[in-house]
Amino acid sequence: MPNERSSAGDPVRTLELLWRVPNASARGPKQRSSVDEVVAAAIEIADADGIGAVTMRAVATHLGLTPMATYTYVPGKAELIDLMLDAVYLAMPRADLSELPWRERVAAIAAENRTMLTEHPWVAYIPTTRPALGPGQTAKYDHELRAFDELGLDDVQMDAALTYLLGFVTSVARIASDTARAAADSDRTDTKWWERTAPLLETLIHPERYPLATRVGAAAGQAHDAAYSADHAYEFGLARVLDGLAELIERT
Repeated sequence: MPNERSSAGDPVRTLELLWRVPNASARGPKQRSSVDEVVAAAIEIADADGIGAVTMRAVATHLGLTPMATYTYVPGKAELIDLMLDAVYLAMPRADLSELPWRERVAAIAAENRTMLTEHPWVAYIPTTRPALGPGQTAKYDHELRAFDELGLDDVQMDAALTYLLGFVTSVARIASDTARAAADSDRTDTKWWERTAPLLETLIHPERYPLATRVGAAAGQAHDAAYSADHAYEFGLARVLDGLAELIERT
């Protein structure tokens, strides 16, 4: 959907709402609810049923309001998504990074984001290449940059290193979410799915024709008891990310 991305709504109105500019959060007569309650309701819906389930009507029903009343708090779904993201970012726990070695600082940032994306899987599917700079986004960015501060990187490299790290974490989180959703939608675990398809696959995929695919796939499947392990992908990938960043840091 075109409005299911960051900064798809009116930019000024969005910033007013994000920063709760006085008199911007409520238009018209005295309100029965608040922007915070509308955002909290939308997050609850998204956490349970995905971002696609979030509509102004669904939020209104959740709060016991009429759909038109909901628009007195938030102009539409585009602005609501930015408010939801910012609320999630603002609520994230932030570790004290001050006394940690840089690898542990970076790993802590990765872990914080992985936890957030596990609790709110829909966040991984919202494009944020044009972020709405609310208090949550700004605090998150400032905190995470501290993992790369005083390492000899220039400001552009610090921003790029953080983008690199978060891109990795988001990618793994999306695959983990897709795997869990596939199992839930089919009411069949990965193990049961493979047990069901294995006899036919053995007649179609021959080791002589696909030697690496069959050998490596079998080894990975046996190691993970599934075709994919989000935990293994995360631990393996994070180590490679840290190694890559170490090469850059050591050159500066």
